[in-house]
Amino acid sequence: MLVFLIIGGIGIALLVVSLLLGEVLDGLFDGIGGDLFSGAALAGFLGVFGFAGALTLSLTDSVGLSIVFGLLAGGVVGSLTGWATLKLREGGDEANVRTGDLVGSKASVVTAIPEGGYGEITLVVAGHITRLNARAPGPVQSGAAVTITAVLSATAVMVEADLPSNPYPYP
Repeated sequence: MLVFLIIGGIGIALLVVSLLLGEVLDGLFDGIGGDLFSGAALAGFLGVFGFAGALTLSLTDSVGLSIVFGLLAGGVVGSLTGWATLKLREGGDEANVRTGDLVGSKASVVTAIPEGGYGEITLVVAGHITRLNARAPGPVQSGAAVTITAVLSATAVMVEADLPSNPYPYP
């Protein structure tokens, strides 16, 4: 049982070192599975293999069964850890907010837009609250819903007020 506990302890120690210092085994496993096999995956495998093996040995007194159960449990956790670290390295689908991509987006007026002048609008793009200067063909009151129709500069857009829907279409 002591051997299983030592292996589990090595796995936990390797995980703590990886968390504190970064990927200490970076590049060591490049020929064995690429980015899926990482130091965190190895640490997860060793930790679960050791502790699951020790638990199984204490319950069954069978070294063979302890090794098999430790390998299965460690393999599952190591695979999931490798997959999770791979997805974290790849990053998400977040993107830089570009003003040119905003045409057609809905926004709301924060500062009233006077005729021939600028006001401010706000909208949420890719999870970011974006505030832009806005111009409109006519005056638009604060709080109104607008649609961006054109880009004037990196910080200014042309908008058009959305017409409110009529809840009573028939007279």
